[in-house]
Amino acid sequence: MTTKTKWSMPLWQQVFIGLVLGVVAGSMFQEHAEDFKILGTIFINLIKMIVGPLIFFALVTGMTSMQDSRNFTRVGLKSLTAYLLTSACAVVMGLALGNILEPGIGLPESVKDIIHHSSVAGAAVPKPPTIGQFLISLIPTNAMRDMVEDHYLQIVIFSIFTGATINMMGDKSQKARELVHEVASICFKMIELIVKLAPLAVFGFMAWMVGTMGLDIIDSLAKLMLAVLFACFLQYLIFGVLILIFGRLSPLPFYKKIIDTQVMAFSTSSSKATLSTAMREVETKMGVSKKSTNFVLPLGACVNMDGTAIYLGICALFFAQVFGIHLQFHDYLVLILTCTIGSVGAAGIPSGSIIFMGMVLNSVGLPLEGIGIILGVDRLLDMVRTTVNITGDAAITLIVDSSEKTLNEKVYYSKTVKPAKKK
Repeated sequence: MTTKTKWSMPLWQQVFIGLVLGVVAGSMFQEHAEDFKILGTIFINLIKMIVGPLIFFALVTGMTSMQDSRNFTRVGLKSLTAYLLTSACAVVMGLALGNILEPGIGLPESVKDIIHHSSVAGAAVPKPPTIGQFLISLIPTNAMRDMVEDHYLQIVIFSIFTGATINMMGDKSQKARELVHEVASICFKMIELIVKLAPLAVFGFMAWMVGTMGLDIIDSLAKLMLAVLFACFLQYLIFGVLILIFGRLSPLPFYKKIIDTQVMAFSTSSSKATLSTAMREVETKMGVSKKSTNFVLPLGACVNMDGTAIYLGICALFFAQVFGIHLQFHDYLVLILTCTIGSVGAAGIPSGSIIFMGMVLNSVGLPLEGIGIILGVDRLLDMVRTTVNITGDAAITLIVDSSEKTLNEKVYYSKTVKPAKKK
């Protein structure tokens, strides 16, 4: 009886227990902090092992479920437009709150000195790509290599090209279509098995973070953290408004049924690690059609990073305020563009936004020195950003499916979880 109760505990409760125990262990055994990190690293490596094939086969499965090219074009344009607009709006909101809350004003002099003279920290940040290099890099030169090296945007391009080709071939590609669907099911099952290790991963990451970083840096950068957290909270509420207006649905069931996905996102700081959980929840709990689940949601996990867009915008203003640089109107326009592109390019793995932080700062002439100082709180903020990211992916998927009239509203409003019947 005891064993049965243990394994029937919801995943989010197991993750929460792992988080609390990790904080305690990190505080008690600081000298062994790096040893704890091994648990989290193994988990992320397991996710990265399968996430490339998962995205490829999920996207191709979603596309081949929409054999009508007009249907695919309509859904694809809806999804991309919604994702890009929400990201751009997230940047605008982040910039607005950055100006209102001024997180770079009033920092302790000791922290300012570190930022002003942090050449080592700045040098540790990889050189960001130019916008031209970024756009050119979207076309994969070796699809298999990109899948191995976790180049997710390139995987998306190759997946769309593959799915479109299979659809163009019609009945001649029926066997290929069936094979893709079967392999996608295998990938989903593998991720499902890996995700069961999430509580151990959370324990390891939290013990490492608390043991190595402590709480001093959080106190020094509290204003920056509060600005990001407040902006993410507002964006979280905006998703509900979008569901109400464009999906014509009550957002309450969405918020209630997305909790496992949010806990997974918060604990792993990875949209890709959370993708399988999100796909399962939107389909079985919310009644989203299988074709939207397999196409719109994986696409969002690769191109929609609202929380990251907010973070990039606020951090840009943070550094401008620290260095006493006054930004002009055209600088804000450039920031909106580069933060949106940066949020798209930031891979859905822990701290993936740091490289594109450099691109954003360079775009308006801000120095890279000092980026290293925010790495102390980046991990914690990354947990919140990822939660917002995956929540936005699920919300847009729900809205698009509702607009396509393929949403099972009976399942969406149901208080019990039942697999939705899809055509």
